Amino acid sequence: TIVFSGTSANLFTWTNSNTAIGLVANGTGNISFTATNTSNSPITSTITVTPVNNVSTSFCDGNPITFSITVNPKAQVNSINNQTFCNGDTSALIEFSTVNVDGTTSYEWTNNNSTIGLASSGTGNIAPFTAINTTNSPTVATITVTPTYTNNGISCIGDSITFTITVNPT
Repeated sequence: TIVFSGTSANLFTWTNSNTAIGLVANGTGNISFTATNTSNSPITSTITVTPVNNVSTSFCDGNPITFSITVNPKAQVNSINNQTFCNGDTSALIEFSTVNVDGTTSYEWTNNNSTIGLASSGTGNIAPFTAINTTNSPTVATITVTPTYTNNGISCIGDSITFTITVNPT
């Protein structure tokens, strides 16, 4: 909640220049809303607040102030195709990407089966690794990737994606 106060004002009116952030176009009193951004880049709105002293039946407006609210997009990571390797193969770089622009997107990943030769967790892209399977049947690992979008010092975590890496035996 954005709380307004002043020495002689007992009412505050405000306008919002961009309702795409999830805030209505105008109102009175404090501001409380659920921020939204359905785009792939930050969106900004200018808020103009006017203090009002409504003593008795007189309404006296004070000098308005303005400030901005920026709403970052939700972090997003593009899907990755399932991967299949033979025991002893060297994988290719598994590179993560996003549709989000501006800001930066980072990635954390986990691997539920490190016997395939890949660490149990990491950050950023998955570097090439030597696929391992010493069994007589395919070994499958599920990789979960979680994106974080950061802009102006604010980080937003997005929905995770999963894909599998199968390593076939020799």
